[in-house]
Amino acid sequence: MPEHNPARSNSLKNLLLVSFAAITLAAFITVAADYGMLSLSAGTLIGVRWIALAVASAYAFKKRSLTTWIIVSMLIGAEFGHDFPRWAIGHDPGVPLAKGVPEPLSAKILSQIFLRLIKTIIAPLIFSTLVVGIAGHSDLKQVGRMGIKALIYFEVVTTLALFIGLGAINFSKAGVGLQPPQNMQADEVKTVKQSPADVILHIFPENIAKSVAEGEVLQVVVFSVIFAAGLALLAENKRRPLLTVLESLSETMFKFTNIVMLFAPIGVGAAIAYTVGQMGLGVLKNLFQLLATLYVALIIFLVCVLFPIALIARVPLKRFVRAIAEPASIAFATASSEAALPRAMEAMEALGVPRQVVAFVMPTGYSFNLDGSTLYLSLASIFVAQAAGIHFTFGQQLLMVFTLMLTSKGVAGIPRATLVILLGTADSFHLPSWPIFLILGIDALMDMARTSVNVVGNCLATVVIARWEGEFGKEPASPVVLEAIPTSEPA
Repeated sequence: MPEHNPARSNSLKNLLLVSFAAITLAAFITVAADYGMLSLSAGTLIGVRWIALAVASAYAFKKRSLTTWIIVSMLIGAEFGHDFPRWAIGHDPGVPLAKGVPEPLSAKILSQIFLRLIKTIIAPLIFSTLVVGIAGHSDLKQVGRMGIKALIYFEVVTTLALFIGLGAINFSKAGVGLQPPQNMQADEVKTVKQSPADVILHIFPENIAKSVAEGEVLQVVVFSVIFAAGLALLAENKRRPLLTVLESLSETMFKFTNIVMLFAPIGVGAAIAYTVGQMGLGVLKNLFQLLATLYVALIIFLVCVLFPIALIARVPLKRFVRAIAEPASIAFATASSEAALPRAMEAMEALGVPRQVVAFVMPTGYSFNLDGSTLYLSLASIFVAQAAGIHFTFGQQLLMVFTLMLTSKGVAGIPRATLVILLGTADSFHLPSWPIFLILGIDALMDMARTSVNVVGNCLATVVIARWEGEFGKEPASPVVLEAIPTSEPA
């Protein structure tokens, strides 16, 4: 841990205040110009905003914190996408690409490189940490206890998220009075209908190589638990060599994560630039009420559900918020829970959660504890009914959202999974699909918010289960993890 330097600390605080003031002033000048309160050219406004970002970049450079770099890169990416959309997306944003035309080179490729590198980490990291955690301790009863406690916790919290989503959309009535646009072109999204048997079978792997290749995290977890149970039953002389190899693999994958995370600011900034360049800000005006309803509902969930749970579980809040800042920022910018998973696992271990608890609870939560996605599904399903002018009783609403929650468990690996589920459910309940295709216009912004809440909820779940098991803070974190995520940062 670096020594505390009062002079450097004061310099950083002053630079932080200057950065905040510069960004606030640039935002105020831009808004004032948009509303005709100031008469400034577009070039002048762009210059003012980039000067503010240069000051923020100077602070990030001196701070030497990956979290700060990621946040500043998100601001730079948003500004670049807004000012230079043609460069950000590789073509004129006003002219949609014709069907069958290859997608041009754009900022998206940098974010895709980052996501691909992250996805290579997940399976070996989960497999090695879970097997070492279970077989190394040979306590199979603890695994069963954790599984039961985790499922109880997941179901209680996701049910609360579901009701908050229902309450928010019934209060705001964001879909009431919405009309289908003329000649709307719907993106092609393949619907998937799943029976209860399909949902259950989806949990179990038929081919572990296929599960790894398709990013089926829950199937990798199931295979790892059964493999670890088998290894734990072996004699010590046969178990120890494989455990030693897997311990080395686990440490290596954490080092691998640290290397890949150095690319995170570039990947995250590129993801934001592409999103802003492709969408612009005009699409927000028509569906602002729906977007605002989701964001307010997610904030209510964080404050009224997750915060009280953290207090009850005696979670060290300041350290927890510092630990989740980086994975939550990555999840928000990339709209991918997978992108944040390796870093979130490191952060929770550094916080004091034993590795075997992190390796079991967090990947399992990616299928059963999607708090943000569950809230979104309940909100979006009723939005579709409101837009269609169909009144559902409270009982019918409950039936619809519980159906959505059940069918969502098995499609985490499908692109646009929530939209796929919504389309299948709309068909089952005889609802039109046009409101869902309308949501596509702002789905990227909605996906960012719900994904970051998914990550925060799963991080909290690991701490709660560790505290419930009496294991929180009992095992020191690995030196490799502490090297990447120190328990405290210099000011």
